Amino acid sequence: MLRIGLTGGIGSGKSTVARIFKVLGVPVYNADDEAKRLMTEDAALRTLIISAFGEESYTNGILNRKYLSAQVFNNSKKLNQLNSLVHPVTLKDADEWMKKQKAPYVIKEAALIFESGSQKMLDYVIGVKAPLALRIERTMERDHITSDKVEARINWQMTEDKKLSLCDYIIVNDEKQMLIPQVLALHETFLKIQP
Repeated sequence: MLRIGLTGGIGSGKSTVARIFKVLGVPVYNADDEAKRLMTEDAALRTLIISAFGEESYTNGILNRKYLSAQVFNNSKKLNQLNSLVHPVTLKDADEWMKKQKAPYVIKEAALIFESGSQKMLDYVIGVKAPLALRIERTMERDHITSDKVEARINWQMTEDKKLSLCDYIIVNDEKQMLIPQVLALHETFLKIQP
């Protein structure tokens, strides 16, 4: 079974691409959603987060995302510390999930594939590309935040050019080129590749 990564910068539309793969019957692991789940459900991880960031990290056993975001935003040392706690647990969870799948290939959707080192456990990585102005507009609409806040988030991420240069395949999600035919073409490609 092939293991395919799916990544892209904030607002690029990687979740939309992931949904199209799901419609095609491809199992998709959303690393960002699963990391949030693990931060609440994994007792050992929860203990590490409380130890590093304080009791306020959880409210009634539920992850206090607003508090934790405030701790790591604009603080690369704290962000790296949080990622160093969460990434290994998420990588292990993704690996266990992949081993249970029976499809010809699976998709791991993650914003931080290269930053977390998870590309090492993948056969190929797809990058989703979109113009910066469109990425900002989409994120403002989705998260109900200002363009300044979106740009601050973008500035914390690996640059799109760098990220895409590390990818094996690129999907352009610029609202000019049709998305579904690009995904279908990759689907056919992956079905033909024998791991």
